[in-house]
Amino acid sequence: MTSSTQSTAVSATATANDLAARAAASDLFKPTQLGPVQLANRIVMAPLTRSRAKEDDIPGDLAAEYYVQRASAGLIIAEATQISQQGKGYVFTPGIYSQPQVDAWKKITAAVHGAGGKIFLQLWHVGRISHPSIQADGALPVAPSAIKPEGQAYTTDGFVPLVTPRALATDEMPGIVKQYRTAAENAKAAGFDGVEIHAANGYLLDQFLRDKTNQRTDVYGGSIENRARLLMEVTAAVVAVWGGDRVGVRISPVSTFGDIADSNPQALFTYVVGQLNNFGLVYLHVIEGDTGGSRTPPVNFDPQILRRLFKGHYMANNGYDLSMALDVRDAKTVDLVCFGRPFISNPDLVERLRTVAPLATPDPATMYGGGAGGYIDYPALKDS
Repeated sequence: MTSSTQSTAVSATATANDLAARAAASDLFKPTQLGPVQLANRIVMAPLTRSRAKEDDIPGDLAAEYYVQRASAGLIIAEATQISQQGKGYVFTPGIYSQPQVDAWKKITAAVHGAGGKIFLQLWHVGRISHPSIQADGALPVAPSAIKPEGQAYTTDGFVPLVTPRALATDEMPGIVKQYRTAAENAKAAGFDGVEIHAANGYLLDQFLRDKTNQRTDVYGGSIENRARLLMEVTAAVVAVWGGDRVGVRISPVSTFGDIADSNPQALFTYVVGQLNNFGLVYLHVIEGDTGGSRTPPVNFDPQILRRLFKGHYMANNGYDLSMALDVRDAKTVDLVCFGRPFISNPDLVERLRTVAPLATPDPATMYGGGAGGYIDYPALKDS
């Protein structure tokens, strides 16, 4: 071994030892309270689309094992789940709008609870990020405005270009809110510990918030107050079912995912978070940079303004690793830390982080669709 190699090895060992000492002292791995729900730690499994649902959007048989393997997370946020057939944007994703779907989710939540875990469901309507071949009777996807997004839809025929959506009429908005309310009721019947409203990543609620995708002239468009109206109506409906202390909202203020943007995200989301405070929500889930990309905001934006403004727990997401998670807990700038892709290939991610063990890398080829391979066959560290 050369002297430089020796020096690198010593440095890596010192870094690992330092991280291990910090992890042992940090409250990142200690129990905490999330409203009425006690969490084993502050590490959250982010909602991860895996596209393994069965016919009629029923969660697959392997999902219970998949989530049980990851039940050591303080909180699991189950994969994005469509609130209606209209809300579906990708093939093989699960729903929460029919009794067979509820029955399948019941088995999953019971299994997670049996393993000592806690699990919320993410309520999802994709809006314009869909395709007529996925919609009932070949209908056009719906959106705030008839603006075609860039990108492709994942269908049974593979990837196909997205289409120009149909703009929702004003008198259709109560029906959208009702879809969320019914889905919230179904999630409760399915045994979840709470729900997260998906208002991020360029999907329907985010499309209404942003001025690139919302060019309406009715009460749901124009001013920031009007563009936020649907999110507030949906939140009120979901909170009426669950109570605010079991409801979270996910936002992605500067993400461009889903071909979306806003001319003044700081003003928009400062208003949104201020209004969300009226509902007594248990957490705000913030993707702090570009979804799946850089943590550096592409525009002048400070997520800590939202953290200071929000009255509940602040959940941070966007490329966190152990060192970053320890840093934000030491500084108390974040209450809960979300990890996404690392949970795919590391079912025991919490223990691996706690002991500064190596992390397995997920296989991109098995990320979406398929069966057990790349889903439930990643070994825990003790078995690898």
